[in-house]
Amino acid sequence: QVQLVEPGGGLGQPGGSLRLSCSAARITFTAYAITWYRQAPGKQRELVASITSTGSAYYADSVKGRFTISRDNAKSTVNLQMSSLKAEDTAVYYCNAVRVIGPASLNYWGQGTQVTVSS
Repeated sequence: QVQLVEPGGGLGQPGGSLRLSCSAARITFTAYAITWYRQAPGKQRELVASITSTGSAYYADSVKGRFTISRDNAKSTVNLQMSSLKAEDTAVYYCNAVRVIGPASLNYWGQGTQVTVSS
């Protein structure tokens, strides 16, 4: 059974830093694009940052310049380094792994991890 595990998260202070990790098991990790989404209370889930199987990164405008996504294929892990935290970064963060195979795709989600930014 495929597993995406998201250790990290927790409480951060405004202006501070936190790091999230997404560790995958039982998938060909190098074939997957990994995306972090977040969902704040009462809001829709939104894309935060994404990294392709070849390492190209994409960021939402709201986190550009503050968050950095990276992948370590040897450890089947993607990290999201969050800096200059803001209260509006408070949300449940979800890791998503997608692999496109022709007209179909494989799609897996982690269970989510809470990030709270507060002084």
